[in-house]
Amino acid sequence: MSHDFVRQLPGEGLRTQRKAGLGDVVHLDLPMVFLLLAISLYGLLILYSAVGQQTGPVIAQSVKLVLGVVAMIIAAQISPVVYRRLAPWMFLAGIGLLVAVFFFGLEIKGSRRWLRIPGVTNFQPSEIMKLVLPLILAWYFHDRHLPPKKRHVFWSLLFIGIPVVLIAMQPDLGTSIIIGASGVFVLLLAGIQWRLVFAAIGIGLVLAPALFYFGLREYQRQRILTLLNPESDPLGAGWNIIQSKTAIGSGGLFGKGLFQGTQSHLDFLPESQTDFIIAVLGEELGLAGVVLLLILYILLVGRGVILSVQAQDTFGRLLCGSITFTFFVYVFVNIGMVSGILPVVGVPLPLVSYGGTSILTLFAGFGILMSIHTHRRITL
Repeated sequence: MSHDFVRQLPGEGLRTQRKAGLGDVVHLDLPMVFLLLAISLYGLLILYSAVGQQTGPVIAQSVKLVLGVVAMIIAAQISPVVYRRLAPWMFLAGIGLLVAVFFFGLEIKGSRRWLRIPGVTNFQPSEIMKLVLPLILAWYFHDRHLPPKKRHVFWSLLFIGIPVVLIAMQPDLGTSIIIGASGVFVLLLAGIQWRLVFAAIGIGLVLAPALFYFGLREYQRQRILTLLNPESDPLGAGWNIIQSKTAIGSGGLFGKGLFQGTQSHLDFLPESQTDFIIAVLGEELGLAGVVLLLILYILLVGRGVILSVQAQDTFGRLLCGSITFTFFVYVFVNIGMVSGILPVVGVPLPLVSYGGTSILTLFAGFGILMSIHTHRRITL
């Protein structure tokens, strides 16, 4: 990644003055808000079909989306200076919650990932780290010379490694990958030397066999092997991906029609309302429906990149860039695993899959991005 992304803008420190618009007054980026709502409403329609036209899950998801929008609005009102000052404390709190999971967490389907808020709900502390890790790294690099020196890279990797290892031990490989990516994006945007990047890739390739046999659990190794040949166990480990690709392929160009899918409604497609929801979209609305969703995602990522470039200091540019590119990884990993080009790692489709904590953190992340954009120096 070129260091141009984080170089000082002309006049930085004096703060370029500009005239305030409506979005600056309410601290919201209106194009981004429109795209977020469009994706969310489209997701509700797909979810309504995926759950067999039951209103209960859709209402529950709608409530979570409303809470997410509220979290976004609140996050957008807080000055980036406050986020920068609180970053170390938020990181320590996040690590504390991850450690608490091992002692007080709820175990569901063999994984201990959730903490219980009495009388309220369950939440995943790992979701919070998707925001906290980029925050601490952007804080760390804010007043340092860039590109980062080797000792700064070392401490950054330590910041990244601690939560990634804790989350992988839950076990939650998918979330640990996403969080690791959010930290790596900060390093890349900070202008880390490419020779260090290639060295890390080389070390990773050398250690890959040992990691495969000794670092992964049996079911995780099976998922990778299933990716290479799902037909080797069509009624077992290969069932999910085979049914997913069947659903997507049967939709053709324009699909079988909304609410007319067979793979999901006849229970052939597992987790149709969560991890594999895009297969429902592909079967019922075809390639056209999937492309429409991808266009909305691309526009949202593109808007995020624009706001990242317009940020006026290193902290803002690194944090905005990481939030934006991590969201892209979310989309890429989910679609990749559903279409059979990546192992199944349990990553939901953002703003579309049925969920709770992930929706709140996604909206809050975009709220932080809007805060950085709208709190630039303005003239009223």
